[in-house]
Amino acid sequence: MRIISGTYKRRRITAPKNLPVRPTTDMAKESLFNILNNQYYFEDISVLDLFSGTGNISYEFASRGTQNIISVDQNFNCIKFINKTAEEFDMHIQTIKSDVFKFLEKTTVKSDFIFADPPYNFSTEQFSKIPQLVFANELLLDNGLLALEHSKHTDLSSIEHFSYAKSYGGNVFSFFELNQS
Repeated sequence: MRIISGTYKRRRITAPKNLPVRPTTDMAKESLFNILNNQYYFEDISVLDLFSGTGNISYEFASRGTQNIISVDQNFNCIKFINKTAEEFDMHIQTIKSDVFKFLEKTTVKSDFIFADPPYNFSTEQFSKIPQLVFANELLLDNGLLALEHSKHTDLSSIEHFSYAKSYGGNVFSFFELNQS
């Protein structure tokens, strides 16, 4: 895994083999950030990274100047790895060890961008619970965006607040926003 752009561009990060993760591919990550580049000034936004795993997405935001990043994962070793890497690179990433659904039910933290990369074997019902909780609890700031990463075999277009989807190989990012155009 490598950081694509920003202060830590081209830096490689090697996650322990025992983490139960599937990091976002560099190609998909680069495409995601090309989309976000047109919408956000990274230094001015707050980011919530759900099912953060290795912290791959959080590191990319931090490398691009985002100071307000929260990474949530229920695996202790993932959180430990993110903390270690963030400290090593002097990145401002706050970690929370929690079940993502319980976190979304209780948090009052509002963000400009929420990224969720749950297990690809989630059912459509499990996937739909994420935007449901985000919008019911008003966790996005004005003009905020929620992106869900999933496999090309999953279609989330019928879920409320769906805006559009972009495919990159076997990966798909489905975007959700309060005011779809």
